[in-house]
Formats: sequence, C-alpha cells, structure tokens
Amino acid sequence: MVETMVRTAQGRVRGTTTAAGARFLGIPYAAPPVGPGRLRPPRPPASWDGVRDATDLGPEPPQPQFGSDPDGLLFDPAVPGDDCLNLNVWTPDPGATGLPVMVWIPGGAFQFSSGGSYDGSRFARDGVVCVTINYRTGADGFLYLGEGDDANLGLLDQIAALSWVQDNVAAFGGDPGRVTVFGESAGAMSLGVLLTVPRAVGLFRRAVLQSGAAHHIVPAADAARVGAELAGALGVPPTREALAEVPVDRLLEGQARIDAEVRTCPDPARWGREVVASVMPFHPVVDGDVVPAPPIERLAAGVAADVDVLVGTNTDDWRFGPVLGGFIDQVTEDALAGPVEEYGSWSTAAFGLPADRALPHYRAAHPGAAPGDLLAALLTDWWVRVPALRLADAHAPGAGRTFAYEFAWPSPLFGGRLGACHALEIAFVFDTLDLGRQQMMGGALGADPPQDLADTMHRAWISFATGGDPGWPRYDRERRAVRRFGAGPAVVDDPYAPERALWAGVR
Repeated sequence: MVETMVRTAQGRVRGTTTAAGARFLGIPYAAPPVGPGRLRPPRPPASWDGVRDATDLGPEPPQPQFGSDPDGLLFDPAVPGDDCLNLNVWTPDPGATGLPVMVWIPGGAFQFSSGGSYDGSRFARDGVVCVTINYRTGADGFLYLGEGDDANLGLLDQIAALSWVQDNVAAFGGDPGRVTVFGESAGAMSLGVLLTVPRAVGLFRRAVLQSGAAHHIVPAADAARVGAELAGALGVPPTREALAEVPVDRLLEGQARIDAEVRTCPDPARWGREVVASVMPFHPVVDGDVVPAPPIERLAAGVAADVDVLVGTNTDDWRFGPVLGGFIDQVTEDALAGPVEEYGSWSTAAFGLPADRALPHYRAAHPGAAPGDLLAALLTDWWVRVPALRLADAHAPGAGRTFAYEFAWPSPLFGGRLGACHALEIAFVFDTLDLGRQQMMGGALGADPPQDLADTMHRAWISFATGGDPGWPRYDRERRAVRRFGAGPAVVDDPYAPERALWAGVR
C-alpha cells in the first residue's frame, strides 16, 4: 500500500492508497471529550502542524465491552481512548471533484458506537466517498438531568461529524451538496431524529434508515428520572459537574446498574414505558432544545419534506435478541398476557398493545408459532416495522422522494432460527460478504451468502445516494410500494396493512 496525503481544515493527514482508492482512518472531527469537555457538547478539533497519521483506526468512545462472541457475529476492532470523536474516510480519488458522499452512523442500542467496524472500501471502488463515524453513547452521550441541561450529546456529536464533512469532504473528492446519511438500528433511530433537529438542517440531502425510524425517544421527565437514578447509584449529586468527576469506568458501572434495574424491576411508573419496553435507559430525549418535539410529529408537520428518504426493515428483525439471548424458548403465554411490572418486555402490555388485541393477531399471522416466536414478531413490529411505516406515511406527501424496502434473506445460523434478522443486511449494503467475520454480523452469513443479492442492494443504495432513485416505485399513501430483497416478488404493495391497522393509535 502507498501513502497519500490530504489537507483538511485542521491540517494534513496521511492515509493509504488501496486497490479501491484511498483510506484515511481516525481523523478527529471534535476535540477529545475529556477535562472541561467531559459530559459536555462537542468542541471543535484542534489544528496540528506537520502531517497527522491516519493509517490506523482511532479510539472509540467509552462503552461496555461486548464480552464473549463465539459465533463471530459482532466485530469491534477499535480501542478506548480520549480522542474518540473521530471518523474514517474512503475515497475513490482525493483529487476528484463532485463525488457523491455517504456518511454511516453505526448502531449499537445507544450503548455502543464503533465506526471502525465497517469497511467503506466498496463504496469508494464504485465512485462514492464513504465516511463512518463514532459518537458518544450510554450516559456519556444521552445523560439528561432536567430542563436547561446539556442533552443529546450523542446527537450533537453526529451533527459535529456532519459539519466536519461539509467543511472537509471536498478535499477527499466529495460534493458537500450531495451528502446521504445512512444508518442502522440506533444509527437509523438517530437519523430519524436528525431529520427533525433544527441544528442539522442543510447537513445532508438524503437519508437511509435501516431498521430504525423516528419513534424511540424518551420524554424529558422520564429521562430526568433515569439521570437522577444514575447519580444516586454512583453516590453523587444529580448535577453534570458532579457526574463529570466520576471516572469513566465507574460511570459505566453505574450505567450497567441502571440497565439491570430496568430489566429486573420493570415498573413503568418508575422508569416510563419507553424505557421499560426498549430496555434502553439512555437514548435521545425530547429536551425542547436540540430535539424540540417528538420527531414523528415534526415529520408529519412537514419538517424535512425536501429530503429524499429510503426507509426499511428486515423481515425477522427482532429475532436477533431472543435467539442469541437464549430466551426465545423461555417466553410463556402467561408472560405475553401478564402484567408489565412482572414480565417487563415479555409482556404485550409493555408496548401499549392489550393482549386481547395483540395475541389473536399474531397467532393468526403465525400459525403454530411458540410464544417466543410471537414475541419476536411483536418486537419487530414495535421496534422497527411500524415506526418505519409511519415515517414513510408522514414523509410521503412532501417534495422529497420516499422509498421503502424489506430485507428478506434468512441467515442459516442456529438452524435458520435467526431468519432475516437485525443487522444482517449491512454486509449486503456495504458489499463486504467476502470479509466474513471481520465485519458486523459477518458470522451470521453462513458459508455461501448470495453475492448477487449484495450486488443488487449495494447498487440500489449507490443509485439512491447519487440521484435519489434506488430503482423501484416511490412510496405513497395509496400504493405503499415496498421493494423486497431476497424473496419474490421484488415489489409488493402495502404488505403490512394488518399491522398498520393493529397498531393504529398505539405509541
């Protein structure tokens, strides 16, 4: 590999030239969030003299460790460190001009963030500048202590990264006016919020939301109670100054205690229904400033109407957790129909859907399914499918184009029990099937994943980023056309009408 240099607004960086183009890793887009920047909004990065090495991945933000991963499903090559607000760039040619740009926001349940887990070289090979970012998660990124508090720092990190792209991507051959942001899971949920955040206006032209939309947001009062509980667990006053003095390791331990409390004592009166159902104590909050109101309401009112949107889910999205967690066979009929205070997110009541409405629907839609399978289908609808449909419906009337998709290719892992599960589509979108386990969910692909499907999806995403048209009919409120990848027919109309009706009026 040959070294290559680019001059950014902060100074020169040295990357490497590969067969696909050039690669620059670990470039800071904000100052290290330490010292006076601890638990505070991102600050501009410092400039440097000379040439900064950008040939290795940079540090990642503070986060729990994945732990054991014997099946090679998760890939997380980065290491912790102070200078963690960094990004990676793949470009066909730094000397080019006007290339489309795609910026990836990684998922991770708002607990993890590792832009280094994704390889953007195939986008560069095909004429796109690809950027992947890190951002703060957990309490570091989404602590909230009440009115006037610095909130949604993780979202502000993402905005800082997108601002860096606007200022610098031309130096890598990209066009700052042709930026598409794409993300999966918490990355897509972040993007669903960013579509409606005033500070993000003008930072991107198109958005791709994979298995995440604009619904999972915490009311301010619930988020403030979670913040107070964290301070109490750590034995410090509920102020940002006091919590900023807590060492990172202790803060992560306190965060883990709150996670465990939500799981073992799932009382909606204490935590709020969104926190209990999602089991995500720390995620974006309606603070009235960064996030002025629930994002889906703002989208329905016409905010982001000029942005092109591609949104979709995987057929069996939320089988991932129950199968890998081993509890899909432990769920009982009593749990599904029981009180949320006893059964938490195994209870249909946790999601605002009464059992006498939910269970007949899911039994009819999945004949002979065990209780755990019914729960997985319900979780898929609550977490991602219904939010995606509502986002598409809200956005469709605007000037920006709306497209919908579904990924339907099932993993062969665990005897096929994963199905077309959460995150499985990522390797197809990035066209990195050949990397196997050296990528997120690579271990779930099996021995012979279909390269032709990766060719089709990867090309569709590039077509959308390049010209706003992925290659199938637009979504509108009459037809509701959905492109299905991995199972025929290719385009289906309104495939989830029963689910839309079932969940109507349920938040």
